[in-house]
Amino acid sequence: MAHHDEGASHTHSSTGLAPHTHDGLPAHTHISSGLAPHTHDGLPAHTHISSGLAPHTHDGLAPHTHEPLESPGFFSRRAPPLSMRDFHERAFTVGIGGPVGSGKTALMLALCEALRDKYSIAAVTNDIFTKEDGEFLVKNKALAPERIRAVQTGGCPHAAIREDISINLGPLEELSQTFDANILLCESGGDNLAANFSRELADYIIYIIDVSGGDKIPRKGGPGITQADLLVINKTDIAEAIGADLKVMEHDALHIRDGGPIEFAQVKHGVGVQSIVDHVVKAFEKVTKFN
Repeated sequence: MAHHDEGASHTHSSTGLAPHTHDGLPAHTHISSGLAPHTHDGLPAHTHISSGLAPHTHDGLAPHTHEPLESPGFFSRRAPPLSMRDFHERAFTVGIGGPVGSGKTALMLALCEALRDKYSIAAVTNDIFTKEDGEFLVKNKALAPERIRAVQTGGCPHAAIREDISINLGPLEELSQTFDANILLCESGGDNLAANFSRELADYIIYIIDVSGGDKIPRKGGPGITQADLLVINKTDIAEAIGADLKVMEHDALHIRDGGPIEFAQVKHGVGVQSIVDHVVKAFEKVTKFN
């Protein structure tokens, strides 16, 4: 036990594992690695993970990890759809990802409108703290309200589509069984270029970006851009206004995606939507043998 004139009695171990106090603060510990639970100034016990390799949680999601990336990824080496999927348990699932404001929810609406007359469709949307995207689909009558679920993912939206898919998997399975669905649409919360869907969740992956970030976005890469089954470059109508060169975007996208498919679109205006629908239907019919 050591004593300091300016503070209460406390102890120090070389690792900081022993409880101690400073200047009247509650007893606490210092963990150099951050792996063990500890508190600061009365906050609830928590941990810090510097590398992201150890399991951790965000806002109620189950423990998950963040894998380090060694390259932007390769379209030709992307994970293939699961070969033994039971589509009676959960229908063919289309994952739609992309940064905030890129047009994911507008694409969800367009796909619902294009597919709902021929197929049984249901949708799950992700938002960090609200249910705004789900409410948008209901307001615009994309589907009957009971076919739409809004999921709040908390502060780690990419974890809900890759590391811990259970928060989405449950509603998707429920919707699939309730409505005997053919196709399920799952919209990720707006996230960065590194976010991509797990094949455990999405049978077909669409990643949508828009030109407002500049024509550099495709060549920045990341799993969303390089490994999605389809890359959509949206809002081409504003390219000139913000100085984005669509030819540069096309060249860079084709290069970084090993020639994988891309579509230019103005989703809100219906431009390019039918081509996107055709990609989805072709993939759906190929794996489910739907007729």
